[in-house]
Amino acid sequence: MTLPRAGMLLAAVVLALYALVAAVVLTAPYEDPIHVIARLTALWGFLALAIAAILTPFLREIMKVFGRSFLSVHHTFAAVGILLPTMHPVALAIGAMNPAIFIPVFSPWGRFWALAGRPALYLLYIAFAGVLLRRYIPRYWRWVHGLMYVALLFAIVHGNLIGDDFENPIIWVLFNTLFALVVAAFVLKRWQMTRKKAPARRSGART
Repeated sequence: MTLPRAGMLLAAVVLALYALVAAVVLTAPYEDPIHVIARLTALWGFLALAIAAILTPFLREIMKVFGRSFLSVHHTFAAVGILLPTMHPVALAIGAMNPAIFIPVFSPWGRFWALAGRPALYLLYIAFAGVLLRRYIPRYWRWVHGLMYVALLFAIVHGNLIGDDFENPIIWVLFNTLFALVVAAFVLKRWQMTRKKAPARRSGART
């Protein structure tokens, strides 16, 4: 299917962001290729998840821009956003020959946040499971899927605290801006849902 012009423009912007991140990572000094893979998968994965989250309040607009359903676009970014963050600790574990990288650390408090990428990965899987189980937990699946925002919070804190590439001002500005947009999209989505529920509440009060 041929993308509309607006869709091609937005796709070009997304590809440019991926290219920019790759350029920053690949031009920075590094010791081994595995470490480069770990850095790229973490940053690209966060980028995909952030875009998926930012798009959520714009169902109709996404259909017009891409010429396809919102869910197909959203799920494409989400799939990439699950695969790449999974590859990040796998690459680190291979490089360090230490599977303990997958084990969350809960204390002390500062170390928990520095290594918050570990629990973020599991929250990501739980949030994904919420979508798969929506038929079985219709009243709660949105709450479960909402853990995606917590995962992104953990990931951005983790990156700011110990992420090698966050020392680069381009990465720091780009990814913290993306997270701010995620928060804005979350607030906008909640506001939209509140507006939809308001007429139903008023109608119920009249009856």
